[in-house]
Amino acid sequence: MREQSKAYIFAVFSVLFWSTVATAFKIGLKSLSYSELLLFSSFFSMIILFIILSLQRKLGGLSEQSIKEIFYSALLGFLNPFLYYLILFKAYELLPAQEALTLNYTWAIVVVLLSIPMLGQRIRVMNFIALFVSFSGVVVIAAHGDLLSLELSEPRGVLLALISAFVWAIFWLMNLKDKRDEVIKLSMNFVFGFAYILVYQILIDGVRLPEITGILSGVYIGCFEMGVTFVLWLLALKYSETTAKVSNLIYLSPFLSLIFIALILHEAIHISSLFGLILIISGILIQQIKRVR
Repeated sequence: MREQSKAYIFAVFSVLFWSTVATAFKIGLKSLSYSELLLFSSFFSMIILFIILSLQRKLGGLSEQSIKEIFYSALLGFLNPFLYYLILFKAYELLPAQEALTLNYTWAIVVVLLSIPMLGQRIRVMNFIALFVSFSGVVVIAAHGDLLSLELSEPRGVLLALISAFVWAIFWLMNLKDKRDEVIKLSMNFVFGFAYILVYQILIDGVRLPEITGILSGVYIGCFEMGVTFVLWLLALKYSETTAKVSNLIYLSPFLSLIFIALILHEAIHISSLFGLILIISGILIQQIKRVR
């Protein structure tokens, strides 16, 4: 099999798995609180990542890290998985899955904006146009298409979904500066992230054994949102002739997610959600347009 064919296979599986997690979030939140869902999903993700490290014969790399790298993992682990998913799961608890999903996709635009102060990149006219288009999508979704009244049905949920996008963007940019093996640094992030959420859960509500649905949700999310799928995506990028050949496939994920949300959760997909998502993705694609010299 050609390496590019392998890349497409890994990419397609990654997109399919990521397309199901919004539905899994809502199912898990029926039997777990947002913090409990993070506790169990991060625990299972940590276990899965260590198994992957073992299979890749990289466990030895954990003991080769410097004190500085360990402290950096402690910081990144606070951002993701702890803070990012804590905020995101709360947003999913408050909002319909379709709205939380689409609003969270603004992270790709936020990355471009934050890369200006954090990476010293110059802002272009295309960045402003992209921001306007994506922000228009946010307004459409938040107002349920009623742009004249601009009354938000759940303003706290909308705000949390947007904040989660900012947290992820900050994490993503900081993670770029970390040159360690991707699986090693992600595993370390989850070690610290799990420790943070464990302390948080003990302090706010205590730890209890959930129903089987909650455990299975934690396993699924830990595996297909946080663990295995990330490694599959890395393999897709590794085998692809160019990043562009597989990277744009990721934009199929939110649209497939809406199909799973409708079929499994039986949410009626609003025209405003679909149109808002199209605007957000359009903004992301616009900011990728290269400068014409």
